[in-house]
Amino acid sequence: MSRKKRLCSCNVMLALFFIPWAVVLVRTEAAFAADKDAKPAVTRYWMSIATEKSSIPGMPEGMPDIGGMFGVGGSGKRLLLQLNSPRPLPAQPKATHDIPPGQNMGDTLPLLTPERERHEASEPATPGKMEKPKMRMLIYWGCGDTVGKGQPRVLDTEKMSLTDFGKAMAGRSVSRQIPPAPSSGWLYADWPNRDNSTTVPKNSSLAGSHFVHGNYLPDIRFSIDEKHDFMAPVEFTSVQGGPEDAIRFQWRGIPTATGYYAMAMGHDQNSGTMIIWSSSELPEPGYSLMDYLPDEEVQRMIRDKVVMSPSINQCTIPKGVFKDAEGAMLQFIAYGDELNIVYPPRDPAKPKDPIWTVKARRKSTGMLPLMAMEGHKETKSSNRRDADEEKASAEQKGLTPGKVLRGILGF
Repeated sequence: MSRKKRLCSCNVMLALFFIPWAVVLVRTEAAFAADKDAKPAVTRYWMSIATEKSSIPGMPEGMPDIGGMFGVGGSGKRLLLQLNSPRPLPAQPKATHDIPPGQNMGDTLPLLTPERERHEASEPATPGKMEKPKMRMLIYWGCGDTVGKGQPRVLDTEKMSLTDFGKAMAGRSVSRQIPPAPSSGWLYADWPNRDNSTTVPKNSSLAGSHFVHGNYLPDIRFSIDEKHDFMAPVEFTSVQGGPEDAIRFQWRGIPTATGYYAMAMGHDQNSGTMIIWSSSELPEPGYSLMDYLPDEEVQRMIRDKVVMSPSINQCTIPKGVFKDAEGAMLQFIAYGDELNIVYPPRDPAKPKDPIWTVKARRKSTGMLPLMAMEGHKETKSSNRRDADEEKASAEQKGLTPGKVLRGILGF
């Protein structure tokens, strides 16, 4: 593959992953701007707890991590601590989070206030003529062997306004969470930061007593139970089929999951068309659902048949969805229920204004290349010959793991 084609392919795949998060970012910033005037008069502390797994079925453990190769995370446990305090900033602000021994990250994690960036004056840019971007998308949805009626939904910037295109891309409206963030009149601190960015070890556990304290916030003491610890990683137990077939995938149930959602993206290089599929039973691009969601939103999405219930452990991408793509990438999320603590505890008989609140939100995500790995494995002896022939045919077409990875990822 030429260097020019390789760079083009990489750029396409990067766009597939970063465009959705750009849409979510715009939504979140808009929500934050609308909520700035309704600031709580309490200290807020958030723990964003994530488990990430990127895998290639049938490949040895020593293979490079897919997410790490493209700078989008990779496998492992992730932790983000964020604090907002209404108290004045002291001359030498100090805050830290004392952690339980089972977290295996030392005794405490320092919370730091970010340094203000200096913006140097620059000459105003001369406004130029903006060309309308050219983008075409095919959107499919639903688990099943065959494509449902009325699919795909076609989005084309050459045939619709950018406003209509953006609305179609946005998908289902959900209540976005607004975590603590730098804001006028509020103190903000977080971890990881410039002084400490310790990697969360594989055997880390959050279960136990926690103590957040400093010279610009009240003492915050709370405990995390095993049910609100890091979630188990996403483990795909079976993946059958290839881009030209129905792709059946199964996963191991996660005990603390409250629901599941999957979406896949591929690219037809010949026509320049992006192909998107989601597990929702209703039309849904899925961008707004691939992140932390409030518990009530997950339950609402299950009732609306958009999110899969925690009892489900398999799904099929209909045949032909990715037939014109060299391959596709599946993104999968398991939602976990939140731990919300208010101090002092709410008592209807003796109502008191809260002093601090804690939110521990959780998710487990997976990333998986979709390719013809081993054909359709059948348990009946009469079908073994057909399975072997399918595998040989796939290899002749270039659908071996290495070749398909090079096609999807551009290396």
